[in-house]
Amino acid sequence: MGPLLRNATASDRDRIAAIYTKGIVRRTATFETEPRLPSDIAGWLDPGELLVVAELAAEVVAFARTSPYRARPCYAGIREFSVYVDAGMQGLGLGLAIMRELIDQARQAGIHKLVARIFPENTASLNLCDRLGFRPVGIYEKHGQLDGEWRDCVIVELVLKDAA
Repeated sequence: MGPLLRNATASDRDRIAAIYTKGIVRRTATFETEPRLPSDIAGWLDPGELLVVAELAAEVVAFARTSPYRARPCYAGIREFSVYVDAGMQGLGLGLAIMRELIDQARQAGIHKLVARIFPENTASLNLCDRLGFRPVGIYEKHGQLDGEWRDCVIVELVLKDAA
């Protein structure tokens, strides 16, 4: 039986924070360095935000979300996305399932395009994006520092709706 995919609720904040913190500690998916608390996740549940979780055996094991790309009005239809699968649950197709749900919800919400910056070493995320039809559009060279080291990022995008 596959995962239960659903919109996140306030009761999911502990698991989302724990999964995200594991990703932070591993240093493979984000420039963030500080562990997250459930209170840090609260704003992710605001109206208009997309935050989807995957449950297996009644436990949240993955999440995917969108966040604003830029504050300028011209970018209102563009959202960044991130997806995190609990370390012990990777390789089971959860990332693919949850991203398909996030993409469907983004389309329904009228989002024009999804974008992300991914470390080149994060081949699992790059392969996932490729399977979902995301297009690599370039590399930000030495885009940010993580533990004192400048890191590159691959930029990917998926246009969800044609321009009017």
